Amino acid sequence: MNMHSSLRKHIAELERSGELVRIKEFVDPVLEMAEIADRMAKSPKGGKALLFENTGTDFPVLMNMMGSEQRMCRVLGVSNYNEIGQRIDNLFNALLSPKQGLWDKLKLLPTLKQASQWMPRVVRKRGACQEVVMKEPQLSQLSILQCWPHDGGRFITLPMVHTKDPTTGMRNLGMYRMQVFSDTTTGMHWHKHKTGARHFNEFKEMVQGKRYKVKGKNLSPFHPLPFTRFPVAVALGGDSIYSFCAIAPMPDNMDEYLLAGFLRNKTVDLVPCLTQPLEVPADADFIIEGYIDVEEPLVIEGPFGDHTGFYSFADKYPLFHVTAITHRRDAVYPATVVGIPPQEDAYVGQAIEKIFLAPIRLTIAPEIRDIHIPFEGVVHNIVLVKINQQYEGQAIKVAHALWGAGQMMLNKIMIVIDENVPLNDYQAVMQLVAKHYRPEQDTYFSRGPLDILDHSTVTTGFGGKMCIDATRKMENGEWRMENEMFQQPNVIARRSQTDEATPPLTGNLNSNITFLFDKEVDTSDFSTCAWLLGNNVDPARDCKIENGKLIIDARSRGKAPRWPNIVCMDTATIAAIDKKWDKLGLGPLLSSPSIKFQRLVREGGAEVMNNE
Repeated sequence: MNMHSSLRKHIAELERSGELVRIKEFVDPVLEMAEIADRMAKSPKGGKALLFENTGTDFPVLMNMMGSEQRMCRVLGVSNYNEIGQRIDNLFNALLSPKQGLWDKLKLLPTLKQASQWMPRVVRKRGACQEVVMKEPQLSQLSILQCWPHDGGRFITLPMVHTKDPTTGMRNLGMYRMQVFSDTTTGMHWHKHKTGARHFNEFKEMVQGKRYKVKGKNLSPFHPLPFTRFPVAVALGGDSIYSFCAIAPMPDNMDEYLLAGFLRNKTVDLVPCLTQPLEVPADADFIIEGYIDVEEPLVIEGPFGDHTGFYSFADKYPLFHVTAITHRRDAVYPATVVGIPPQEDAYVGQAIEKIFLAPIRLTIAPEIRDIHIPFEGVVHNIVLVKINQQYEGQAIKVAHALWGAGQMMLNKIMIVIDENVPLNDYQAVMQLVAKHYRPEQDTYFSRGPLDILDHSTVTTGFGGKMCIDATRKMENGEWRMENEMFQQPNVIARRSQTDEATPPLTGNLNSNITFLFDKEVDTSDFSTCAWLLGNNVDPARDCKIENGKLIIDARSRGKAPRWPNIVCMDTATIAAIDKKWDKLGLGPLLSSPSIKFQRLVREGGAEVMNNE
């Protein structure tokens, strides 16, 4: 199992395997790096990792390091995702299987000894991440990116944010983007359902209730912590497994470094911060220490071209103050770009999908055989589930279970099947929908929490959910007669604002579902249609059953109070990268993915102007 104790070592391994391109030509962190990374991410199998060596600062920038299944497996230290799933299965079986006697119990000792090695440990000395201490912390010394034209500014896009529960002291590692406002201040974009936000809100309640007492022994003697300041530490780089663990859907109050220890089968060493009562990974490339003052008002953060492929609106979030920046002597700044899928984050989501299938099956819904989240579903919007069906209504039971399970609570469109076809074979899945799905009987609507970034809902973070039950059905103890397989093209209509129908998407699918799209949408492009469907639809408002058909309205504008624009690069940046492409060492010219989507961009900036 390969371990990467710094990004430099990870880079060396990527280079040896032909998975990395070094770019020596100057590339501007404002828009240009993101444009190149977007082109690479959308090339076959995610292209290659990119190391920008001429950045205008002392630090190179690494992008797309997790942007393929092969590179994601390298991060995890495995040859395929099944290896981790099998380890989890073996662990659960060893711990939960009945123990008949003393010998069976003794067999557990090696497993328990191994598990003890996964626990993180605090080393009371400086780590490699503290080899250099900036005399005056200046974020401008880092190669921080602006990714899209209408972003509110530069953003730290791969920050591993450390907080502690003020009551229990349990550590949390989360990934929340940080907009840079000055050399010593940023936003802290944590959503209300994230653990970091909960820690901060509990601290605030304690301060306001005068119940929190600072213990001097827990504080650095170099920077006593005032009563109202909530400590935060941000790590960048280090072992590449940390970035994955910061995103992984771990249970609340379970240390993400325990997951890192399990995945790498080695203890993670943590070192105390210099100015905050927190611990951070000793092998990180950068550490940004600071605090959020609970007595300060929230600040406007954003907009930001987000992983949904749309801009998220400017909103109010806490202000983070930097108290120290330390780094390795050979530090590399890691960054990522998100936007219209597929991007690097799609492969991270794919790994999460495969790795966490085992605990979901073992603890939540044992009938689940597989789960697949299409790239176009941007993690939450569309989920395909395969089950071992034993009784009527089991698909709805599974939907309820998953909608109540961790981050799966944010899903809004779920399709459940029970036949043995690969879930990533969308044609085969839709053929099962054609055979088994009758809209009036097999559509289940619900409501619940949704992603804060979901722009289709009237109420932020709350909206409709829909389960399409495409399993085989029993009626009066016998299998229900299946629908006939429609040999005609599927009626996936697109409509203009004047309600004028245009040609459908072709394919031998189920004509019992009709999709409505804006007139600018090319309905022959399945990927784009699926992406827009997941983003633009609130099932409670935009899905209805008429004359035995499910009608899904995926058109934009006029639904929610505000509507975001699609994330696209500006023509000047596209032209600049085209001009310097031959000097970048990236091979034949890759055209900008944004060109394909420019027809979908509306008038306005990050937010669509409504001229109606």
